[in-house]
Amino acid sequence: MNHDTIRVRRQGQVCRVQFDRPERENAITDAMVRELHELLDSCERDGVTLVVFEGSPEAFCVGADFGDFAPEAGREPAAGTGEYDPAPLFDLWLRMATGPYITLSHVRGKANAGGVGFVAASDVVIADTSATFGLSELLFGLYPAMVMPFLTRRIGFQRANYLTLTTRPIGAEQAADWGLVDCCAERSGPLLAQHLGRMSKLAGDGIARYKRFMSAEIAPVGRHREAAIAANLEIFSDPQNLQRITRFVEDGVYPWEQRGPHGTARADEGAA
Repeated sequence: MNHDTIRVRRQGQVCRVQFDRPERENAITDAMVRELHELLDSCERDGVTLVVFEGSPEAFCVGADFGDFAPEAGREPAAGTGEYDPAPLFDLWLRMATGPYITLSHVRGKANAGGVGFVAASDVVIADTSATFGLSELLFGLYPAMVMPFLTRRIGFQRANYLTLTTRPIGAEQAADWGLVDCCAERSGPLLAQHLGRMSKLAGDGIARYKRFMSAEIAPVGRHREAAIAANLEIFSDPQNLQRITRFVEDGVYPWEQRGPHGTARADEGAA
């Protein structure tokens, strides 16, 4: 298959997929979500047992592409027209968490917002020490409604709450201490190869049965689907939130900043 936003490499029953929007730090678009669903369809048809998600050395994935929410000239924002639908992204993460294959995220560089969603939805997470993990949504009046069911499953309520409320990224070693990362190393390539060598030998039927049991009985993350999607629709339909996003996309100004006398952005007093 031809892809615009991802690169795919198959090695036996292992499928490696790389987010391929380096100019936007691998930000998520509708096209990327659609191509990843098509990829997982193919993996299920072909009996793939291990799907590896990777970004670039500088950025794993920084979340939603805000450019999709800023209005073009003469056009209403997508969320205001009813065109915006967050369900495919939640369902993608749900497939990663419950599908009949092992999902593994190999994280280097920044993982932010929806990028953390990919990480949290994965069965196994390997990172190098350059990796950082953050939830920046509240800076724009948003919150990570669709990430939270997956993230709390991995690290618990209070740590997910802390990441959300502080908007402060954490490093790979702290993420490993919290359980968001399973193992990390200064050079994560050899570590990844070790895991692929072992997990690629597992029987596909055993993986599928195990994940069905875990997702139905132990960690039924799918039960949060409707509430998470509804919350996401609400926050991305709020005109004030869309205004904050548009101002950032068009002018590079964060919500707590204002334009100085010469057109440069400066922080408001007391915003530190």
